[in-house]
Parts: sequence; structure tokens; C-alpha cells
Amino acid sequence: MMRSVRFLLLALALLGPAPALAVQVDEILPDPALEARARTISHDLRCMVCQNQSIDDSEAPLARDLRLLVRERLKAGDSDAAVVDFMVARYGEFVLLKPRLSWHTAILWGAPLTVLLAGLLAIGVSLWRRPRGSALPEVVALSERERQQLKAIAHTQLDGV
Repeated sequence: MMRSVRFLLLALALLGPAPALAVQVDEILPDPALEARARTISHDLRCMVCQNQSIDDSEAPLARDLRLLVRERLKAGDSDAAVVDFMVARYGEFVLLKPRLSWHTAILWGAPLTVLLAGLLAIGVSLWRRPRGSALPEVVALSERERQQLKAIAHTQLDGV
């Protein structure tokens, strides 16, 4: 009996943090194939309110409207690509969670590589300009006068404590 309770608690703890889909019952299409297509498409579309969630995960009213629009277009007979193109035409590339590679998004896709190459170039120039054989500064022994000054400073510090 105790083992069953522990198993149930463990199962609840593991399933608790699972993301709840925001799709409401009245939005679900009766055709399972169309509903699966709608879920796939809405999983790749950004909620314009939340901006970091798909419309499938967002509970914002605008996300609900977008989910309904996706389902409406699918019921009208549009292909998946046509639905995505319609959403992009209406809301811009920002509606896509994974932007397409195009001239409009070239900076977005190329910036990480450019920053990486600039960093490698800066490291290379820094190493190239460094004088040869001077990786560490030369260690010079203290003179007798400097040792006496160091002892005086140390005694002054200890007397003050």
C-alpha cells in the first residue's frame, strides 16, 4: 500500500511541471488529422503577446484568435505551408518562432558567426602582436634597501592592528 502511494506521489511530481497546452476544448477540430496539423503549425507560431511562447502554449486571447484562424484556414482546405505563409503575410516574419533564412533575416542568422569570427580574429591579433618569449615578466630580486622598506611597512601594519 505504501509503495503504491509513493509511486503515485512520484508520478504526480514528475507530471506536475509538464506544460499545459492552452488549447481549449471548443477549439479542437473533430477531424484528428486536421487537429494534428493545426497543433504542428501552431507549435511553430509565436504568440505576439507572450513573444517567447508558441500560440499552442499561450493562454493570451490573441493566441486563441490565432489558433482559431489556423484551424479555420485548415478547414478551408489550405496546406500547412499556405497557412504559415498566410500568417507571415498578415503578421510578418516575427510570427515564426524559427525565422526563415532570407535576405530579411540574414543579420539574424549571420550575427552569431560574425561575432565568433571577430572574437577569434581579435585573439589572433593579440597573440600575433605579443612580443616573442615574453609570456611572463622577468622576476628581479629585491635590493637590500627595498627589503628594509618592506620590513618597515610590515611592522607598521602589524603595530596598527
